Amino acid sequence: MGKGVLEVHLVDAKGLSGNDFLGKLDPYVIVQYRSQERKSSVARDQGRNPCWNEVFKFQINSTASNAHHKLILRIMDHDNFSSDDFLGEATVDVTDIISLGAERGAYHQSAAKHSVVLADQTYHGEIKVGVTFTATQCVEDGEEIGGWRHSS
Repeated sequence: MGKGVLEVHLVDAKGLSGNDFLGKLDPYVIVQYRSQERKSSVARDQGRNPCWNEVFKFQINSTASNAHHKLILRIMDHDNFSSDDFLGEATVDVTDIISLGAERGAYHQSAAKHSVVLADQTYHGEIKVGVTFTATQCVEDGEEIGGWRHSS
C-alpha cells in the first residue's frame, strides 16, 4: 500500500468531559499508530478546551493493499498525586489518506473534528487533527531520498 511518513497535526480539543476534584483538567494526548506511540505535551490549566498545535510523525511501511490504518488518540488528564485519568478517545481512519498519498506522492487532509468517546461510545467532547501522508520516493542511479536507497 505505502511506505512513507504519516504526519499528525494535533490542533486542539473542545468540551472534554472529566472530573478533576483538585481543579482544572491538565489534558494530554497519546497518539498511537499500530505499535508506534507519541505523547503530546500537557496542556496545563487549560481545562476542557486545550490547545496543543503539535505535529507527530509515524513511519509507515505497509505492503498489504487491504490493510486498515487507524490512529488512536487517547486523551488523558495529568495528575500529580494519582494515576492519570482517561478522558476518552477518538479513532481516525487514515487508510484513504495513505492510499492517496502513495498514489500521488503526498496527500493532506485539513484539520477536522473527531468525536471523543468512552468505551460505551458516550460523547465526551471533540478533538481536531490534520493528517498528511508523504510517500517515500526512490530515485534511480543510487541516489538516496527519504532514507531509501535504490540502485539500478
